[in-house]
Amino acid sequence: MNDQVTAYISNTEKWTQELTLLRSFLLELELEETIKWGIPAYVYKGKNIMGMSAFKNYLGLWFHQGVFINDECNVLMNAQEGKTKAMRQWRFYSIEELDKVKIKNYALQAMKNVELGKEIKPTRNKKPLEIPQLLQDQFDANEELKSKFESFSLSKQREFTEYITSAKREATKISRLEKITPMILNNIGLNDKYRK
Repeated sequence: MNDQVTAYISNTEKWTQELTLLRSFLLELELEETIKWGIPAYVYKGKNIMGMSAFKNYLGLWFHQGVFINDECNVLMNAQEGKTKAMRQWRFYSIEELDKVKIKNYALQAMKNVELGKEIKPTRNKKPLEIPQLLQDQFDANEELKSKFESFSLSKQREFTEYITSAKREATKISRLEKITPMILNNIGLNDKYRK
């Protein structure tokens, strides 16, 4: 039992009893229990295979490679249709829905799929980085800003550029540029505070 998972469950306002029960099912299997992305995760042979989390209206159990599970109970759903290719989620709305036999069957399938090497790997964004004109104007006026921006990884550069381009109004784009300029100069990524 992982102490961080125990803390996660005890700090949950709702679904504490359900999380405890679901966890007890999963701990009967040969899974490593840990915390990833701030929530309980279950690893098998070095692969993330499952995670569980309490939401406002339901308890979620997801399978990272759930697309390969034989969903005989018709309970798995794609939580982000069009975005996630492999992950599938099972939602529970009451403790009565937590069926030990069914849950363990799905978990055992996920473990077997690891052994069989069944996996859809995420595809990386291959499109070229497009610098918004507002940001390019700043680069033309400030060589240090351009140099610091170029020292960031491509994914962090994309976060900055998409932050500006996703704004609809010109005034919002300008205020976002004003926000990120000191961050770039201080080597701080847009979402670094969320990565701890």
